[in-house]
Amino acid sequence: MLRYINYTKFILVFVFLVIIAGAIVRTTQSGMGCPDWPRCFGLWVPPTEASQLPPDFEKYLGKQDIDHSFNAFHTWIEYINRLLGALLGIWVFIHTIWSFKKFYKVNKTICWLSLFMLLATGFQGWLGKKVVDANLEVFKITIHMLGALVIALIPAIILNVLKQNPKTEDNQLKWLITTALIIVIIQIIAGTDIREQIDAISKSLNYNNRELWIGKLNGIFSLHQTMAAFIALLCMGIFIRSLQYVSLKKNAAWLFTSVLSVVLLGLIIAYFNIPAFAQPLHLLFSSILFIVLFVFRLRIK
Repeated sequence: MLRYINYTKFILVFVFLVIIAGAIVRTTQSGMGCPDWPRCFGLWVPPTEASQLPPDFEKYLGKQDIDHSFNAFHTWIEYINRLLGALLGIWVFIHTIWSFKKFYKVNKTICWLSLFMLLATGFQGWLGKKVVDANLEVFKITIHMLGALVIALIPAIILNVLKQNPKTEDNQLKWLITTALIIVIIQIIAGTDIREQIDAISKSLNYNNRELWIGKLNGIFSLHQTMAAFIALLCMGIFIRSLQYVSLKKNAAWLFTSVLSVVLLGLIIAYFNIPAFAQPLHLLFSSILFIVLFVFRLRIK
């Protein structure tokens, strides 16, 4: 059982690795580094220099939004992201086979959860193709991000089922967590819109003058900041209230760490001209915060 639990934890961590890889793709403007799917410039292993491009490479470069020229850095950032996604599919397939072999006769819920995770991962791969085909259409990128969160939820739910932790009855804590969950998911969706604005603003300034980017964002950024402060207060309320329950102290520690990380990275983005390193980390810890809150909610009656 311990090996299966550790493997499920590995799947969860790997999903977060794929999420941060996707965020790095956006931050580096590498989304169309491979302008076709599943291949890259019609090749299974992309080129490292322009001389290795196929004869019909112009039809691929024409799809790019950045400089319409071959950029090995962008290409390999996007390709590594795809490789990680493909590896996730393999790991999840193994997990599904293992789940049915181990639990089909004793706990079918785990089997169906693992199968759903496999189907969701396959859907994510298909959606990745649609994102490339649509030249990074904002709506499809948002759905792609939310799909990754759904995949991350499933191993977290499986771990909760396996551990069979006793539930705590606290109606006020339940509603605090539920409210925080709803606002966090809204914040993540709003963040994709802000990210799209930053892409457009940075492109118009040739990716220079970072100190001007924040000032050109519309009102959704101010709303995003206000909601972030509200989430931080909610999470602190959840943290303080949950400390009275011994069984919830570990969840409380995870919550405190994740919300503190999100807030600090948000402040770095807002007051230090959107440094590139902070953007993917902000998305990563926002995703972790969502999963932590969801698992926390599972522990409350």
